Amino acid sequence: MSGHSKFANIKHKKEKNDAKKGKIFTVIGRELVMAVKAGGPDPNNNSKLRDVIAKAKANNMPNDTIDRGIKKAAGADSADNYEKAVYEGYGPNGVAIIVETLTDNKNRTAGNVRNAFTKGNGSIGTQGCVSYMFDQKGQIIIDKEECEMDADELMMLALDAGAEDFNEEEDSYEVLTAPDDFSAVREEIEKSGAPIAEAQVAMIPQTYVDLTDEQALKDLQRTLDLLDEDDDVTDVWTNWNE
Repeated sequence: MSGHSKFANIKHKKEKNDAKKGKIFTVIGRELVMAVKAGGPDPNNNSKLRDVIAKAKANNMPNDTIDRGIKKAAGADSADNYEKAVYEGYGPNGVAIIVETLTDNKNRTAGNVRNAFTKGNGSIGTQGCVSYMFDQKGQIIIDKEECEMDADELMMLALDAGAEDFNEEEDSYEVLTAPDDFSAVREEIEKSGAPIAEAQVAMIPQTYVDLTDEQALKDLQRTLDLLDEDDDVTDVWTNWNE
């Protein structure tokens, strides 16, 4: 896992998101709806909702916007209903791509995702065609510069809370968990005051692919940009070594 600065990638994504707050807030709003419909509007009794609230705060979503989203989703007349759909396929040079979406119109979303792959000279595959190359893990990234705890202290806290692995990068710490342990570990780290830059259940590549061909890089970036612009797309995972 070492050698790939997840925090640099996150900062890059955050910079893009700062210019497109509307997109990330739309995604989080849908995730709030899904969490409330699945487990109710009380975060004390709904760990998934607590996770989405933590994600919202990490993206600087105002508290009143979060509260409004929860109340709206909990309302008896709430018509919002989103389905999760996952697409898998290949970019240039066989780069594996997984696209996670939340949508109220699967036909529209499938067409948009297919279009993004086609325009980048890639192709959609069947379910499972690339996901076997990834491990699903809870992933918590802590900003090293802002963290007052030392690496050993943070590692022991994470492992005691149930984490599987702890990695130290140049600018960040990475904590990995089993998906089922993610919420509990994230909450313990949050309670410690350690600055969480990003926390989510992620698809982590088992190996990474290098791209050196300029056209292949342009094609892959075209696909990723189109997916990034789509409000239905919540996450995109690749095994490209950025």
